[in-house]
Amino acid sequence: MKNRLVEVKIGDRLDINHLFNLSGKVAVITGASKGIGKDLAHLLAQAGTDIAIVARNKQQLEEAAHEIGQTGVNVLPVAFDLTKVEETAQVMEGIYKHFGKIDILINNAGINVAKPAEVLTSQEWDTVLDINLKSVFFTSQAAGKYMIDQKKGKIINMSSQMAFVGYYKRAAYSSSKGGITQLTKALAIEWAPHQVKVNAIAPTFIETPMTKQMFEDETFKAEVLSRIPLGRLAKTEDLFGGLVYLASDCSDMMTGQTLVVDGGWTVW
Repeated sequence: MKNRLVEVKIGDRLDINHLFNLSGKVAVITGASKGIGKDLAHLLAQAGTDIAIVARNKQQLEEAAHEIGQTGVNVLPVAFDLTKVEETAQVMEGIYKHFGKIDILINNAGINVAKPAEVLTSQEWDTVLDINLKSVFFTSQAAGKYMIDQKKGKIINMSSQMAFVGYYKRAAYSSSKGGITQLTKALAIEWAPHQVKVNAIAPTFIETPMTKQMFEDETFKAEVLSRIPLGRLAKTEDLFGGLVYLASDCSDMMTGQTLVVDGGWTVW
């Protein structure tokens, strides 16, 4: 067996460095002025990817763009409220004209209103669904048109383990993330003939500066950890492998899937 493995010749197409190479590609990342989105933008920049970072806060965007740009890639900050879906196509057109192409779209922006289901208002429901699901569709639609013309592209949606399990004070959030997983499948089917691959990543609770206060509640943290077989919260770095895989040529035969990064929560 060892001899047979040694005899295998690896052509250019099978070279690992080639398959995972993101240098020279153009990515659009929403919710990228801080937190997880900013970390993911840093990762792609270090891999040589030019990036448009999209979020509402102009000052935070410009600061993030300056920081990420230190890697030497082209970073375009785009201040935009993703709920203004009637303007999304125009914004995406500006990004396309700036870079000349769009290879990767990462729909990262998302929010939660942590309230019991019996007191959640219709406005709060709409706020969560508008950001977490509606904006994802229209952002994908706007970027997808360019990918269809290019006959290639990667769309990566940020879902959640909450797409697969229920949890307290997350009726709207879980509904939106379940919708993301199904939207991922629907777009994958429609755009497969154009070689546009649509997948999602579904993480568990992630430890970030923004969630630090939430996990200062030791009872809550202990309850969450009791559901994660690997025994710890996730970190943004735990998403890096999945993101690079889904954004790269290595995942060219994968579409419509949700990659669960949850430490085993959903296997119970």
